[in-house]
Amino acid sequence: MPSELHIGMDDEKTVLSPYALRLRTGRATRHRSGSVTEVVPVTPTGVTREARVAFAARLSLPLIFVSALLFAAGVPWWLPFAASVATVTTVWRRQARAAQVTRFERPTAAGGRVLVSAEERAVFARAAAVARRIRRTWPGLPGMIDPEPADRSLTRALDDLAALLVRRQELRRLRAGLDGVGERDVPADSPAVLALAAQRDRAGELWRETGEQANRILRSLDQAALAGESFLREREIGEAARRAELVLAGLSGEPGAPAAEAGPELADRTAAVITAYRELEEGAGGAIPSRSALIIAPAVIPAAADEIT
Repeated sequence: MPSELHIGMDDEKTVLSPYALRLRTGRATRHRSGSVTEVVPVTPTGVTREARVAFAARLSLPLIFVSALLFAAGVPWWLPFAASVATVTTVWRRQARAAQVTRFERPTAAGGRVLVSAEERAVFARAAAVARRIRRTWPGLPGMIDPEPADRSLTRALDDLAALLVRRQELRRLRAGLDGVGERDVPADSPAVLALAAQRDRAGELWRETGEQANRILRSLDQAALAGESFLREREIGEAARRAELVLAGLSGEPGAPAAEAGPELADRTAAVITAYRELEEGAGGAIPSRSALIIAPAVIPAAADEIT
């Protein structure tokens, strides 16, 4: 499992690598969360070549004036000239790069993965979005989720999912190629026809296996996100109910009932959070330790979103 995971998505492909991603064109910003760094493309400025030439000409005028002043002060002429050329060149290159559409280089290091098919890219983009939702719940779950092992498990789940999707896009191409092979005028009992049918069956079996494994990871991610968000919402509702109870008790002049009776019993609902993170780890292969010593009661978690077929 990679200790870090760098993810980049341009309009052509999705790249993943245990090392920093490099850009072929355009610009991008980096957002790090735990061991995952997402490299987000920056929208091109759209500045044309003519506009860049005009800006370079306007920039050159004050540089020429400053160079003349420095030369008059006794500075060798080539020093301000070289500095002016370097300044104009740097600004030109930055503007030209900012005007380009962002493209990532394909990772060459071991562990790099590239998704190019639209179906697999869409699935991974959805999983990455769910992973961001999961991370946003962690600050509100102190004592229940240990962030470090949970972060490693979530990173592993994304990496395992990417590996499965790479296999599926290869299987997608293979199945399309096998389905395109014609069998006209060839006897049905021909060894070649039988071999082709066997390979089709094998490809279909691998297709179903990888789909089931990917769906298991996706369901675990969905359950972890939904459970954490549901628990945090219920805790907010419970706090609001307790505050309202105190206010109403003061207005009525009667002692209020215990706060636990005013809102949902949140301790029981921690089951959803713990269960979801355990299932996430089962999908990725490992264990997420919990710091909580609470007695967990069963909870119903909403069904996962769309699955891979």
